[in-house]
Amino acid sequence: MVKKKKKNLFERFANWATVATGSSAAFIAAMVVIIVWAVTGPVFKYSDTWQLVINTGTTIVTFLMVFLIQKSQNKDSKAIHLKLNEILASHQGASNRMVNLEDLSEQELDQIHKFYVQLSDLAEEEDDLTCTHSIDAAEENHRQKLTSHRTKPHYANARVKKDTSKQSK
Repeated sequence: MVKKKKKNLFERFANWATVATGSSAAFIAAMVVIIVWAVTGPVFKYSDTWQLVINTGTTIVTFLMVFLIQKSQNKDSKAIHLKLNEILASHQGASNRMVNLEDLSEQELDQIHKFYVQLSDLAEEEDDLTCTHSIDAAEENHRQKLTSHRTKPHYANARVKKDTSKQSK
């Protein structure tokens, strides 16, 4: 089990701010500020200063929120990746090649995507929707199926056996 480390001041503040700004109370407070600003328009004769107050305020809040949202998003993304890696690592039939894909380049991810498109294409040719394969097993089974089809036409619709061999981890 992972030992929880005490969070630093910024981490605690960021977590608190994320929860606070995503609440109904924060939305209501923002609406109240906008209403008060709008109501005070006639008092300040809709001056440039009156407009500058809301523009400056919203710009500052937006600027700070971008960083807060990004920090929260990065943390959530990392946690999700770790959970998915744990599932992949614990499942005997899953390919460990998929662990830490987020560290690959865009080109490498595109290459892996092409493999899964290919796997999907092979699966569409199957009559059995529950039949699953690794990429390697699906290609081999498909080759065997084509070879069998060429030599014995009555096997054209034969079900491809599931790959039960253990994949390397």
